[in-house]
Amino acid sequence: MGSCRQIAAQMVAPGKGVLAADESIGTMSSRLEKAGVEATTEHRRRYRELLAATPGLADGASGIIFCDETLGQTFADGTPFARAVLALGILPGIKVDTGAKPCPGLPGETVTDGLDGLTGRLAHYAEIGAAFAKWRAVYVITDELPSPGALRSNGNALARYAAACQAAGIAPIVEPEVLMDGAHSIERCAEVTAAVHAAVREELALLGVDLAGIVLKPNMVIEGKGNPEQSSPERVAEATVEVLRAWPDELAGVTFLSGGQSPECATANLEAMQHHRTPWPLTFSFGRALVDPALAAWHGDPALVEAGQAALAERVAANSAAVRRRAQLQPA
Repeated sequence: MGSCRQIAAQMVAPGKGVLAADESIGTMSSRLEKAGVEATTEHRRRYRELLAATPGLADGASGIIFCDETLGQTFADGTPFARAVLALGILPGIKVDTGAKPCPGLPGETVTDGLDGLTGRLAHYAEIGAAFAKWRAVYVITDELPSPGALRSNGNALARYAAACQAAGIAPIVEPEVLMDGAHSIERCAEVTAAVHAAVREELALLGVDLAGIVLKPNMVIEGKGNPEQSSPERVAEATVEVLRAWPDELAGVTFLSGGQSPECATANLEAMQHHRTPWPLTFSFGRALVDPALAAWHGDPALVEAGQAALAERVAANSAAVRRRAQLQPA
């Protein structure tokens, strides 16, 4: 499959992003039910195949992140998911964390589980074709939080995961997400995001993680959902890039999460990022901002598979066009 550096470079190739289709069984089942679809194993499989088999998806998506259930399934023709998407020109990825759990000693905060047995699981995922992995840590914002304990605990877990991935030949996506929940200002989000990133960088360095072989998947710096102010895309881009400038040049690239933003807002903010010169690509790894329109269009009807795929293709194309703007704005 190639080295972690090669894989990471493919993931942030010009004009491409990563599709996050890695919701847990519980989360995906809930979303199916809300769309009027019975939450069965087969319906989850069909939905993920609908996404992965979207015609032309490889033009704007370098990779797809799956959950464990999906990577163990097959397309309707019997081809394993990893092999099927690779044949379509898309790198298969896997979410390896087991979710954020309450952190002992830190009321109201979480630490992400999944390190137990990770080495063996990574060997299995590599064997069945996974090229990259993802681990998500989440941080809440209040006037006092996140605490130093949460910063260190989650930073260390992210670093241990990333080091294990690189040892297994799998490129890690490192995802420290500062949540949009709350009414905090964009300035407070910038302050917290900078502290989170500093803790993650410190732990990555302590474990000798090769930054050229990882992809950073951060939140955009934006006010909380409960804040009546809505910053312009230009303001979000300025604040976000300012925080990111602390990362070394050798970082492979940045793929933003959408974090609950509307599809249109996430795309507008992403496009505004392209006006800023950085040593690494700034692209997307959206989940809901890409797949929600597809689920709404399909809603379990076999006759509407093409409609669901068209909805996904439209959102991927919009974000691909946004990041392709970089080449126009910043010629080599």
